Amino acid sequence: MRGPNAIAKMALTAAALFTAITLAIVLVLHFAHGEHDRDLRIWQTRLGLVAETRAAAINQWLDGQFNELGKLAENASLQLYMTELMQAETQGGRLTRELAQSGYLENLLTLVSDGAGYSGATTGPDIRANVRRVGLSGIALIDLKGNPVATSDGAAPIEGHLKKFLLETPRGERGLLDLYRNAAGNPSMGFTVPIFAVQGNNSAAKQIGWVMGVREVAADLFARLHQPGMVWQSAEALLVRRSGATIEYLSPMLDGGKPLSRALAADTPGLAASFAMSQIGGFGIHRDYRNKEVLVTSRRIGSAPWTLVYKIDRAESLGVADQRVTSQIIQFVLMIFIIAAAFIAVWRHGASRRAVQAANKFQDLARRFEAQEQFLRLVTDSQPNAMFIVDPDNQYHFANRAAATSARIEDADMIGKSMASVLGPAASRRYEMTNRNVLQSGQPQSDIHRTGANGDLRVMHADYVPIHDAGGLESGVMVVEQDITAAVKERERRERTLNKLVQTLLTVVDRRDPYSANHSAQVSTVARAIANEMGLDSEIVETAAVAGSMMNVGKILVPSDVLTRSESLVAGELQQIRNSIQASAELLQDVEFDGPVVETLRQLQENWDGSGAPRGLAGEEILLTARIVSVANAFVAMISPRAWRAGASFDEAIEYLMAGTGRIYDRRTVTALVNQLDNRGARNEWNDFGSSSTPI
Repeated sequence: MRGPNAIAKMALTAAALFTAITLAIVLVLHFAHGEHDRDLRIWQTRLGLVAETRAAAINQWLDGQFNELGKLAENASLQLYMTELMQAETQGGRLTRELAQSGYLENLLTLVSDGAGYSGATTGPDIRANVRRVGLSGIALIDLKGNPVATSDGAAPIEGHLKKFLLETPRGERGLLDLYRNAAGNPSMGFTVPIFAVQGNNSAAKQIGWVMGVREVAADLFARLHQPGMVWQSAEALLVRRSGATIEYLSPMLDGGKPLSRALAADTPGLAASFAMSQIGGFGIHRDYRNKEVLVTSRRIGSAPWTLVYKIDRAESLGVADQRVTSQIIQFVLMIFIIAAAFIAVWRHGASRRAVQAANKFQDLARRFEAQEQFLRLVTDSQPNAMFIVDPDNQYHFANRAAATSARIEDADMIGKSMASVLGPAASRRYEMTNRNVLQSGQPQSDIHRTGANGDLRVMHADYVPIHDAGGLESGVMVVEQDITAAVKERERRERTLNKLVQTLLTVVDRRDPYSANHSAQVSTVARAIANEMGLDSEIVETAAVAGSMMNVGKILVPSDVLTRSESLVAGELQQIRNSIQASAELLQDVEFDGPVVETLRQLQENWDGSGAPRGLAGEEILLTARIVSVANAFVAMISPRAWRAGASFDEAIEYLMAGTGRIYDRRTVTALVNQLDNRGARNEWNDFGSSSTPI
């Protein structure tokens, strides 16, 4: 029988083993949770960037409708005619609407209607009889009583809900008739702009009528929800609005649903559209109108009571990552239980053997070593990673099953053989060099290398651990190799997808600011050249180049009319453009770059003498990459023409930069740029930089 001490030891051992297993499982689950959160942050950035561009496109379209009608309302001839008509009616004059419905005004409205997309088909029977055919789209001039003065050819009649909307629009303000189905069942909208008297002050008291436009919108508006270059199959941008206790879906849907054909209760549990409307700009995992789990974010549409919802199926976005994490959890948990089972087996075996140790000490010692070897073999053979031990002469002392499989030889046949005879001289040379360094330094090392070629290309991560001559083990090196090909390919695929999204975003920015098109790409080229000229590490060179290409992302938040205006900008508008670089840093702060790209953007407006913004850093306090991109940006900006000035020559730009060294710019970066121009052939290579930035 076991005594109390033995029972207590067994209880303590069992408790320690249970605690160790529990802690290991908790660590595995914590690791899985961290991987899941990292993937979610990446997708939050991706969806947010696309949602911003689609919301900007919708707002731009709405502004364009008011702008077209506003040009008509500001037409001097139209204002004069409407003023005379109002005065004639007030004074009992003879100017009549019959005159307005022919001639100049009617032709003008028809011309603008055709050009701006307000012309359309009529509805009703197409027969030669006294049967009314109703127009569906068009532009009309309306007096203050809500009566049409002149209309475009085939314009929709101003009656019913159209007239009610017009009369309810406050005087002196623009009006928007939200999406509705017209007589033909097609999505339509209405827009009104007030007409003011000639030389009036644009106040409600000076209003003399309205310009009203009615049009079908499906072909033009909904097309702007599609992101150019999108590769995701389940990604979808939707327009929704709140109507009482329901949420209406205004745009076409992936499952074939037509615009304005679906409405769901706002309190539907977990509804993605309800979350998107309640937390504009938020991000989460919810269920869409198909009851499928989706990743969703949203943006508000400023000119209409709409919310843009952008979503993607969880199965497409996180499916591969979830499978990978689940597989890792299963492998780790199995490994933990296998090790625990082996430990229990060894412990029990050792406990029983100690009872007869006095009878046969040497035989017991031999069995103990045999059990340890079996335990090591059990643990290592259960691992998917190759593990082997070599001595200082690079001869195998141990190899698990994965290592033998990789070498295409039985593990027992590897023991005692040299690495060169098993792997070949070329492949073994890389291991032998690292083994020698590890033995000399006594410190572990890691290495990542690629093997194979073409379709059999693999990426391996190897850890080299020195083994000292102790505990019966000879000196040597233990090598643990992990095949990370799938992880590397997945990371490269994500990087390619992110690069495509960034390029799409930069294309949108360049199209909104044609006077600085290609500016970011040129700054990136010059920054890379300066960094290479300074002999910097490849990571610093790449950080400077990426920061140069990213610096104008923030211009997506600057109104397009400010970016393209040819006359001088006011102080507030200039500040908007200056702040766009800091906005770029804010938009990209959650993107995981290999170098300090975001911090480079934040410091891009710092000056060498400390007079810059936003933190007033000076000298070496400013990141070297920020100093490089600052010089590259100034150089490209000066040689590029703008609407209000011609581009400077290379020599004029260099003269300006040299004058600013020690005050604004780092002298070393300016010197490196000069050397590129004068001694590396950059003048010829960059000769077309100025011309490629002109308006398109």
